[in-house]
Amino acid sequence: MAVPLPRPHPHDARIALAGLLGGLLIWGVGLGTRGADDPLVLWEGRLPVLVPLFAMAGCELLRRTRPRTGLLFGTLALTADGVTQGNLVTIVMFTDLVYAAVVYGPPATARRVPWITGMMTVLGAVVPLAVWRVPEALLIGVGIGIVAFTPAATGWIVRNHRDAAEAARLHAEQTALLAELDRTQAVTAERARMARELHDMVANHLSAIAIHSTAALSLDDPRTSLEALTVIRENSVEGLAEMRRLIGILRDSSGDLEPAAAPTLDGLGALVEGARTNGLDVTLDTSHDKLPAPVELAAYRIVQESLTNALKHASPGRVTVTLAQRDGVLDVLVTSPYGDRDGPRAPGSGAGLVGMRERAALLGGRFAAAAEDSACGRVWAVRAALPVTEAPQGDLA
Repeated sequence: MAVPLPRPHPHDARIALAGLLGGLLIWGVGLGTRGADDPLVLWEGRLPVLVPLFAMAGCELLRRTRPRTGLLFGTLALTADGVTQGNLVTIVMFTDLVYAAVVYGPPATARRVPWITGMMTVLGAVVPLAVWRVPEALLIGVGIGIVAFTPAATGWIVRNHRDAAEAARLHAEQTALLAELDRTQAVTAERARMARELHDMVANHLSAIAIHSTAALSLDDPRTSLEALTVIRENSVEGLAEMRRLIGILRDSSGDLEPAAAPTLDGLGALVEGARTNGLDVTLDTSHDKLPAPVELAAYRIVQESLTNALKHASPGRVTVTLAQRDGVLDVLVTSPYGDRDGPRAPGSGAGLVGMRERAALLGGRFAAAAEDSACGRVWAVRAALPVTEAPQGDLA
């Protein structure tokens, strides 16, 4: 099955038409590159000049779509023109075919054509000079250089500039894409960080409010209701203050507002005392040296979220918080009674466990939360190992 030739490019069609009309004009006024008495003219008469002219114009239609084919048949047409009285436009169109073969052809063709035409130019100058021993013989090489090597070299220069411009454009696009990916990743990471901070700051207060409001509504005891309302007010005021502080930082586009100081392990006592106020029986045991701020923040938030989960889900009993530093690792352990309950005392989304795991992973630490047996019975244990120095990431088995 024959493969149809591709449709010529509109510019190529215009070039072919212009060349054909120009050649016909020169032919019409009787101008030729050689006289009728030239010994090279083997095909006499004016009409034979038109055959290579029309053939060369047809080759111009292929200068972009099939540049190698166009150059091959254009060479044959130029050879045919050489045995006639000749037409200057036929030669000019051939130079354009050489140029197009280098610019639009495959890379191999673009490399070979300048070398071939360069060798032809050298041989065209050296061989006739060696045979005839007259300086005028060099003009043959000059003519070949003008007709073949010059357009090939010009095409090679243009192609190199075009390829360099295309490479620069691709590099710019890749750089912009990488910058956009970096920006997206930075925004995603910042949103995740803000989500963790917002959850850890507010969830504890809202959980206490939900639990104590339920107690105030379900128990017909004025003293119990008063105590519950007191706890509700304290937690709502503290939660509102933290929310306002966080929202103010987010809205401050000038960066004049200073962010609230990050909590440290020195604040664990107050955190545990607040949990006791909310109704948990909590014990705290810590043994550690001064730690880097990111480690202290992560440990504080993990303990805070664990106490919040214990407030919502734990069975009645003692909650223990233990922090111990050993071998360059801070071990965090929070246990709470685990047993069958009708349901949580406050709704949860599961984001707390995700946030704790992310905090440990960001420090190269390990995290696990699961029910296990202990000397005090079935407990829910939250374990985190936070390296004081960089350590490989992973989860506790």
